[in-house]
Amino acid sequence: MTATPDSREILQRANEVMQRLTAAGHSLVTAESCSGGLVCALLSGAEGAGRALHGGFAVYTKEQKSAALGIPLPLLRQIGSVETDIARRMVEGALTRSEASVALAVTGVLGPTEDEDGNPVGRVIFAAGLRDGPVDVEERRFGPMDTDELRHLVVLHALAKLEGIIAKGEEGGSDKNVASRGTSARPCC
Repeated sequence: MTATPDSREILQRANEVMQRLTAAGHSLVTAESCSGGLVCALLSGAEGAGRALHGGFAVYTKEQKSAALGIPLPLLRQIGSVETDIARRMVEGALTRSEASVALAVTGVLGPTEDEDGNPVGRVIFAAGLRDGPVDVEERRFGPMDTDELRHLVVLHALAKLEGIIAKGEEGGSDKNVASRGTSARPCC
């Protein structure tokens, strides 16, 4: 596969995020809905992934969000999947079910049409958090556009969200010492 300018940008960004993650002594788990595990797959190819990437949950349906991450199905049916509370719960569920010290969640609508709850194409919620720390949640409305273009923007924004939460961990210090909690990164495969 030949790398296009857009894919080179994403690959470079993924490598930078993985370097920051490993330099800070953190490890990562993702919980992805609309991105379908793409962020985790991308990061798996970055240098250092074998030491710092625990894996990811691809949780596209409400039922899978409930089964894999422990989000109550009645809540998902009541408020929908594309909500800030759900993104926060995705981070919390991923951290509960993993030894990782950092979690990233992405839920939204990439199209080509609105979702079953009436959320418009381009509405995406990102959440990231450190173990035992607050979860930072952000809603973005990218607007309607080509699904591939939107997917590209979502992945780039998810990587930026990860950089931001890593930086917060470096500043705060309380969650930086991952090894003391028994969550040190382990070799891959």
